[in-house]
Amino acid sequence: VQLQASGGGLVQPGGSLRLSCVASGSRVSGNVMGWYRQNPGKQREWVATIYSGGSTNYADSVKGRFTISRDNAKNTCYLQMNSLKPNDTAAYYCKVVRIGRDYWGQGTLVTVSS
Repeated sequence: VQLQASGGGLVQPGGSLRLSCVASGSRVSGNVMGWYRQNPGKQREWVATIYSGGSTNYADSVKGRFTISRDNAKNTCYLQMNSLKPNDTAAYYCKVVRIGRDYWGQGTLVTVSS
């Protein structure tokens, strides 16, 4: 499985971005997908998870502001980020868990700054 993340950029506090993660090589509609984020010198932090049936979980720090979703026809997972704050600044990574193995995409950088 190869994952391609996109959608990052520079946004002002209070703004919105939508990240996309397109999977190729295998269908991932039956697999758990998630988003993580990381800043230099810090551990990668879990952000959100979506299960094959559509149920979701969120880190407390993003609950109510971020929404994870998936489009199985497009083999794609999304992260809608609203009410962005400066401490949301990070490289965001998508992950799929398939047959007991984690597959990671490359990061897409989100910078929240005025």
